[in-house]
Amino acid sequence: MVQILDKRVERSKASVLAETYRQLTQSGLSGVSIDEVSRASGVSKTTIYRHWPSRSALLIDACSRLGGAYPPPDTGAVRADLQVLLTNLAKQLQIAAWASVYPSIIDAAERDPEIAAMQCGLHETFMAPFHLVVERAKDRGEVERDRSAADLIAAAVGPLFYRRWFSKEPINADFVDAIIDTAI
Repeated sequence: MVQILDKRVERSKASVLAETYRQLTQSGLSGVSIDEVSRASGVSKTTIYRHWPSRSALLIDACSRLGGAYPPPDTGAVRADLQVLLTNLAKQLQIAAWASVYPSIIDAAERDPEIAAMQCGLHETFMAPFHLVVERAKDRGEVERDRSAADLIAAAVGPLFYRRWFSKEPINADFVDAIIDTAI
């Protein structure tokens, strides 16, 4: 009997998370409604609140499943490593569902400390491969030891975010190359 209950609970949770994710990708964090998640998933609100005590808890759980970072490349050269990472990020910014959700996460993080902590965690996860690549480059002498990894990463990643969410200009290979030249 316990096995049946566990499978039913897992199915219910999966259904709620799938519907929450669908709503997130359609209209961002502000468009997610527990009432609508309940209706569309077929899971009662009381069951949803049993597993997630608040809307923020449900959003955090759903957002934590948005995807992780790519494994850090190790080509032996910072330029090539950044090329791989930035090309992957550029592609994801143009096609991945999380790219349409992320601005609403940043917005909600300004007012909700739980969402802010989650956004910080997502950011750290996405940027971890960049930090590793820069630290390896420092060890090889390709980047000055006293150069801030965070500043170099901001110089490399920031222009992609700018083009994706602000200027809407194309993000292509030539642009990625120019970013790398400027950053390193």
